Amino acid sequence: MHNNSVKAYKSIFLIGMMGAGKSSFGKYCSKELGYQFVDLDEELENRTGVKIPEIFAKEGEEGFRRRETDLLREFIEKEGFIVATGGGVVMRDENRQILKNGNACVVHLTVSPRICFFRTRNSSRPLLQTENPMQTIENLMRDRDPLYTEVRDFSLDTDKLSFNQMCKELLKELGKEK
Repeated sequence: MHNNSVKAYKSIFLIGMMGAGKSSFGKYCSKELGYQFVDLDEELENRTGVKIPEIFAKEGEEGFRRRETDLLREFIEKEGFIVATGGGVVMRDENRQILKNGNACVVHLTVSPRICFFRTRNSSRPLLQTENPMQTIENLMRDRDPLYTEVRDFSLDTDKLSFNQMCKELLKELGKEK
């Protein structure tokens, strides 16, 4: 499934809610396209030797987001990567500017609140450690969806499409002018 039109962009950045499938789809698609895959959260954990919940506990969300911005700035310059970002990457204006101005294709993976809840229900994600995780997901989506729309080049619906179908859609979209 290799396609030369993919080379129009240095890399592909996947944005969207936790549970949208950014990491799973990114790994799958990177194999199909011959790109390297990186999950920014995993990369941060590998570099710091600390899990994300511990970073949140010690530095707060702001400290975590600063570290995330540094990684985003680094990987936006790299070529041949599929990068899975954290769900809240769009919350910082600086990150949105990096995504909009970089030579990367930004793909918003969409997911319904119900499917998002189902996929994340057993997770230890800091933002879901609440009495009502479903309400938290709905609130996060309400706040983040306009920001995802602001920076995305296009969207893929992870509720309805298989990874193979999503990869084909991605290739079709990448064949278009930015």
